[in-house]
Amino acid sequence: MSIKILFINGPNLNLLGEREQSQYGTVTYEQLKDLCIKKSNELDIKLEFVQSNIEGEIVTWIQKAKNKQDGIIINAAGFTHTSVSIRDALQIFNKPKIELHISNIYNREEFRKKSLISDVVNGGIFGLGSNGYILAIMAMHKMLLNENK
Repeated sequence: MSIKILFINGPNLNLLGEREQSQYGTVTYEQLKDLCIKKSNELDIKLEFVQSNIEGEIVTWIQKAKNKQDGIIINAAGFTHTSVSIRDALQIFNKPKIELHISNIYNREEFRKKSLISDVVNGGIFGLGSNGYILAIMAMHKMLLNENK
């Protein structure tokens, strides 16, 4: 039985490689998706990799994941700092969750230093660039294997 993980990407992440390369690097969204799927396949993880610029879609994905997924990795992007709705949906999802950010949100503008979701997830990865995505998959894999022992 393979592990099932929902990997959620928030607003503007579809523009990776184009926007603010000094913060987000040159890897495109499609390249990042391919790297994540490759790593997931190596670990026998069924990965659902999604992106939306719409808050309500993200909330719906989290709600639907309750009965389909073993864990969630989320880069809520700008919604990290503003969305009580995403926070509430994550709080209801009673399985492992990891918050992820390509940049270090705690080393940026003041308004980015507050995460509304950090207190409802199991852990976070910040500021490690696109490598953070691979580390998040590996960490979730280990969390779920340990949970099932």
